[in-house]
Amino acid sequence: MPTPARIEDYALIGDCETAALVSLDGSIDWLCWPRFDSDACFAALLGGPEHGRWRVAPTNGVRKVSRRYRDGTMVLDTTFECENGNVVITDFMPTGGRRAGNNSDLVRMVHCTRGRVRMCMQFVLRFDYGSAVPWVTRLDDGRLRAVAGPDMITLLADVEFHGENFTSVSDFDVHEGEQRCFVLTWSPSHLPPSDPIDPGPALESTEQFWREWASRCTYRGEWPGVVQRSLLTLKALTYTPTGGIVASPTTSLPEWIGGVRNWDYRFCWLRDATLTLLAFMNAGYYEEAAAWREWLLRAVAGRPEQAQIMYGIAGERRLVEWEVPWLSGFRNSRPVRIGNGASNQLQLDVYGEVMDALHQARRGGICQSDDGWAMQIAFLK
Repeated sequence: MPTPARIEDYALIGDCETAALVSLDGSIDWLCWPRFDSDACFAALLGGPEHGRWRVAPTNGVRKVSRRYRDGTMVLDTTFECENGNVVITDFMPTGGRRAGNNSDLVRMVHCTRGRVRMCMQFVLRFDYGSAVPWVTRLDDGRLRAVAGPDMITLLADVEFHGENFTSVSDFDVHEGEQRCFVLTWSPSHLPPSDPIDPGPALESTEQFWREWASRCTYRGEWPGVVQRSLLTLKALTYTPTGGIVASPTTSLPEWIGGVRNWDYRFCWLRDATLTLLAFMNAGYYEEAAAWREWLLRAVAGRPEQAQIMYGIAGERRLVEWEVPWLSGFRNSRPVRIGNGASNQLQLDVYGEVMDALHQARRGGICQSDDGWAMQIAFLK
């Protein structure tokens, strides 16, 4: 069974509501849709290709692979240098605009910059963390439509593809100057499929979104590039509808290979509140800091003695932990856990963390109501 890439060989793309991990070999091995904490539809990261992945790559003759984010963005370019030519695969998740229509998109663009390259696509869609094979049909416009329970995903491709053992596959050539595009769209299964987006304008608007956000950074220190990239990653881990920020977009990546300390980190820890607030405010991002503070007030609201160490991205309190028996774990690091039982632990530092976070917010001038002060007083009683 093929093993997933090394953890450090995955790159992150996202739309500020969920995120995907892209490996160096052109495979998207992890994606939870439509939220960070939703069930994964690509779960090969914690199992094998049969648990869901989407690979687009040259068929053979690869000499070198390199990648980079476009400056000031979360748009990823992966370059394959092959014997007969070079191709660049651009991966991104468009931001904003589509959520009002209950849609989310992932775009892959293949551009040949030299010669001719033979490419392959393998699209293995499995809902419910790799356990549910969807019902697949073709729409009148040629899109593939896959449904399982509440979820519907459509695939638009400007290459021919066909079904093979519950997998969609394609082999195609790209010549110098040519481009092939793939658009994957999530939407609720009870609604009609929405019109597909145009990849070109979607790329332009996504780059504009990230670059405008990056340009607001006020850091003027010795390491501007590193700081900007760190801030972009932190922004990509924010959940825009609520202001919550996940510790990680993944679950069950082990503390050591083969170990059992494999936790679900797709939640918001109060311990992170102060550092998150300071990071945003110190770089001039008061809007994100204010949204994080308001999330914190809503999540902790109630009696101080009921405060938890973590909450869901919308402030959910019940984060029941369970194990996924059909996934072998990252490189056989069992068990795979969903949810986090530590949410029920008593950790007294939480009270200090909340006090400090609200204090730092007030010092930064983002106190918008008396709720924060009232909560601090309640915590002291």
